[in-house]
Amino acid sequence: MDTSTPPPYDLLGVGIGPFNLSLAALAEPVPGLRTLFCDQRPEFRWHPGMLVDGARMQVPFLADLVSLVDPTSPWSFLNYLRDQDRLFPFYFAERFQLPRREYDHYCRWAAERLANCRFGTEVTALHWEAPWYRAELTDTATGRRSEVRARNLALGVGTRPVLPEAFAALAGHPRAFHSAEYLDRRADLAGARDITVVGSGQSGAEVFLDLLRRHEGDDVRLRWLTRTRALAPMEYSKLGLEHFTPDYTRYFHGLPAAVRDALVTAQWQLHKAASAETLAEIHDHLYERTIGRPIDAAPVEITPGTAVDAARPGPCGGLELHCRHTDSGAEHLLRTDAVVLATGYRAARPAALEPLAELIDWDEAGRYRVDPDHRVATRPGLTGGLYVQNAELHTHGVGTPDLGLGAHRAAVILNAVTGRTVHRLPGRTAWTGFAPPGPAGPADQPTPAGPVEQPTPAGPVEQPTPAVPRPQELTRAATVGR
Repeated sequence: MDTSTPPPYDLLGVGIGPFNLSLAALAEPVPGLRTLFCDQRPEFRWHPGMLVDGARMQVPFLADLVSLVDPTSPWSFLNYLRDQDRLFPFYFAERFQLPRREYDHYCRWAAERLANCRFGTEVTALHWEAPWYRAELTDTATGRRSEVRARNLALGVGTRPVLPEAFAALAGHPRAFHSAEYLDRRADLAGARDITVVGSGQSGAEVFLDLLRRHEGDDVRLRWLTRTRALAPMEYSKLGLEHFTPDYTRYFHGLPAAVRDALVTAQWQLHKAASAETLAEIHDHLYERTIGRPIDAAPVEITPGTAVDAARPGPCGGLELHCRHTDSGAEHLLRTDAVVLATGYRAARPAALEPLAELIDWDEAGRYRVDPDHRVATRPGLTGGLYVQNAELHTHGVGTPDLGLGAHRAAVILNAVTGRTVHRLPGRTAWTGFAPPGPAGPADQPTPAGPVEQPTPAGPVEQPTPAVPRPQELTRAATVGR
């Protein structure tokens, strides 16, 4: 083990996905702020199994790492285009939504140039040794171990693919896999004469469309099963998108926990549905494919309102899915050769956090309690900041996994870590008022339409003891209403 210990970092990031990469990019130019971000992978990769040709982002290009906080940053997407000599081609393309492959390349471009990002480095354990965290690191190429200290942590380890319990018997089957592995495992579908896609979200739609294009005219039967009763598109009206603003996040955070949990489920069409454009492409493809033939001439089935209650390998080969129609309750057995599970993702606790588990104030469901600054509530003995990114859907709402709020959340965390206004943030971001009006009174004042005046930054972060964010309460993270 390397026994030399560098000076403490002000912020250590665990994992480098788009959200911690945004935090690294916004932190990089802050004078005197020492930050380090580690990821066990050898390089940045963003959903490599779903970089399907033709797939586009569901958010505009301004939802990059920095622009919605600091559009003058050298890490903006427009500056990436300038560096790549692609400004004019992008200008003539006239598309707000980027190809998914281009977003991945942009993030890799930034990750390779940010000095505070270290790949091939796994954070294996985190300990609290007041007044800082001690992190155990392992070089994944050499096995060399080392340690660093940090005053604050930011967990950005991402989410993990969900394998529903109904499909547990198919775990490890060569022809049953999650859509996260689609491009890596697509070759495993060769020879299958009947392929089923399960899941109604964007991933399911993109996999089904890709299979339609690849199997035109070869009589392979393609099937799309969804538990939802309709293939309804994702909400994309301009006012509907105001649910993805800091205003709505603050409102949501102030609601009772039971109401928040119910809302996340009810608002599936805001964050789990497929885009109208992808659904239209599927319809257009089927329309072209059946010109001069009956509609049912193509070996294609699209069946919403169908739940899979159990799945298992078939006795004579293939796979058996025990299905139930959600409206009628009718059950049937479906036989297929292969299954692609577009069944979503879920936040998971990183193993490195286990030494701190007893110092974290978990909620009744074993989840983080997270305050408005994305800081996790901890026991009184742990005074260092512990921040999470994309693990707070239950406290911050549907905008949690949305790339459009990534830069804003990173700026909120940086302002909290430094104890000052590193990045000025707007006071109001939506025309929609989500909370009911308060009681009338002479003291009532309208919400300001422009930015909220904030104190002038106090200058560089002092070393070695920058301002520490406020301590957490014993039983819950602080909440705020509107």
